[in-house]
Amino acid sequence: MLDVGGVGYLVSATPRVAARLGEETTVETYLHVREDALQLYGFASAEERALFELLLSVSGIGPKVALAIVSASPSDDLRRAIARGDLARFEAIPGIGRKIAQRIVMELGDKLALDANAPAAAATGSLLARDALVELGYSLLDAERALAGIEESLPVEEQVRQALRSAA
Repeated sequence: MLDVGGVGYLVSATPRVAARLGEETTVETYLHVREDALQLYGFASAEERALFELLLSVSGIGPKVALAIVSASPSDDLRRAIARGDLARFEAIPGIGRKIAQRIVMELGDKLALDANAPAAAATGSLLARDALVELGYSLLDAERALAGIEESLPVEEQVRQALRSAA
């Protein structure tokens, strides 16, 4: 419930908004209008809201699924995943299957440019290292955390070695 001047609004929000509950804060909102309902969605930043709106432009994605996607990871990570064609990132989100993940990457890939700090070869190596850690039993999120501080330009084998050392 969002209190605005004494009027309460029911808002479906990302976890980053929920983390700020109890304090006065600014919430970016999006009003989804349907024939039978007006639904309000809340976001911690304008970037989250912009990504949510982009996701709504993908056929087959409604506001609840778009909110789940935006809630799963920071906006920059999701934009990079789209630009890199990282289907596994989206498939790891509950309710997102391979077809929807492919549709997201295909329909939004052209709209988002690859991050200038992550060249295509390094991005591919990083994805391979992450996939190798997943094959070794790491969850997708744990594998990404383990690789977070490791230089992406290193060979895949070295990235995996360093990630395994840091986890030990």
